[in-house]
Amino acid sequence: MQFFTGMLHIPAPLAFLAIVTEFFGGLALIAGFFTRLAAIGIAVDMLVAVVMVHLQFGFFMNWFGAQKGEGYEYHLLAIAIAVFLATKGSGAFSLDGIVTAAKTNKSA
Repeated sequence: MQFFTGMLHIPAPLAFLAIVTEFFGGLALIAGFFTRLAAIGIAVDMLVAVVMVHLQFGFFMNWFGAQKGEGYEYHLLAIAIAVFLATKGSGAFSLDGIVTAAKTNKSA
């Protein structure tokens, strides 16, 4: 929280929202629960991280410690995965899939 508010000058409510999104969004993606919502949140969070912090360091991560910060290579990967999950949703074995199957069987 101190990094977001002190170093990046992000207001505390938005910093808290970013922290909650990263933590609970990750758990939701692992469980496959509210996958689309969590994926959109993670994608937005990663996009903000690229623009506010990592864009100035270039594309590549700091593999050899030759630059001050990290590039946005990983963040683009996370955004691509999140966009895929937001459009396709989670699989049949996720909690979303189980809930959808239960609704379908109940209405039939």
